[in-house]
Amino acid sequence: MKNLRKTLFLPDFYKDPERYSFQTQLFFLLQRYRQQQELRQVDMFQKLLMTDYMFVKDRLFASLNLNEKEMQLYDTVANLLERNVIKPDLVIYLQADTDTLMKNIFKRGREMETNITYEYIDALSQVYTEYFFRYQETPLVIINTNNIDFVNNENDLEEVIKYIRQPVSGTKFFNPVSGLK
Repeated sequence: MKNLRKTLFLPDFYKDPERYSFQTQLFFLLQRYRQQQELRQVDMFQKLLMTDYMFVKDRLFASLNLNEKEMQLYDTVANLLERNVIKPDLVIYLQADTDTLMKNIFKRGREMETNITYEYIDALSQVYTEYFFRYQETPLVIINTNNIDFVNNENDLEEVIKYIRQPVSGTKFFNPVSGLK
């Protein structure tokens, strides 16, 4: 059901971002908030909890996709919701250059992503880089994924996991190189 709802918004957004960006951004903002509220219900004695997003992620997308008036309204709603958001213990930013990101999108082969432009992905990558350059809220690991494939290469995945399991304070950078190409 969750993925079905995503597919109701993303194909329209990818076809006509100007027309569908505000409703898409609000949808994802509220989805992330709902997920955050579910995290509050998780057993506090659970050893590990992982998510594949940060609440602020949607604000980064919104900064690219919304006009000034839409962004003001979005910020008003997001600021109200952020008061109840749990901060992560560790943030992992998987960084890649635009060429690598485009290759990964192409490899995924999702029909709804066929209209994504190089320029949009490049701008999004820059927004993420700027955000994480200033990020200081929690420990942060930045992993350059240009030269590894942890999805299809088990050795690369093991190397990334080994690095992540090390104690982290502040910001750490990891620039692995795959043994297999």
